[in-house]
Amino acid sequence: MKNIDYTLYLVTDSSCGRDRFFGIVEDALKNGVTLLQLREKNMGGGEFYNEAKKLKELASKYKVPLIIDDRADIALASGADGVHVGQSDLPVKEARRIMGSGKIIGASVQTEDQAVKAMADGADYLGAGAAFPTSTKENAGCISMEALKGICSSVKIPVVAIGGINKGNAAALSGVPIAGISVVSAIMGAPAPGAAAAELKKRFLKARRL
Repeated sequence: MKNIDYTLYLVTDSSCGRDRFFGIVEDALKNGVTLLQLREKNMGGGEFYNEAKKLKELASKYKVPLIIDDRADIALASGADGVHVGQSDLPVKEARRIMGSGKIIGASVQTEDQAVKAMADGADYLGAGAAFPTSTKENAGCISMEALKGICSSVKIPVVAIGGINKGNAAALSGVPIAGISVVSAIMGAPAPGAAAAELKKRFLKARRL
């Protein structure tokens, strides 16, 4: 199994503005982000590729793996470390075939059945949720803490909680055997992204010890 630290997984959101985007990401990388995903749902391939190349260089500076949302072609072309797919995206089995054994494959799941299938098809980790209501992804129905626990117990690969997580609710994940938390606006939309990243990581690690 690949030795990846899933503790604090940042998914980007460029609605902050292009002039601030890379500064926010670097501030977060400096202050505890352990895994980074580039998510651009409305960007053309060429622009997406150029952004991925720049972000890969930045992430490498801090020894943090870069995952590309959905686009295996962009992930391969940019030299990213892996790809993350949803239930309506490229199937995990095909992502693994395209990316090869050396790359990281993540998959979004909401049920134990989806989790077991994703693991069997070659996923390295799962993003399970939404754990809490979220405004960053449409139609992201919440799942219960019990369902999240069930997903964790149904697979032998790391599970990351996704959806609506912030410093105010991270403690609610105490007792759930997740490998980490995935956040978007809690860092990308914070007045001080670096401080927000550090605080989120601190609160999650505390909750995991309980």
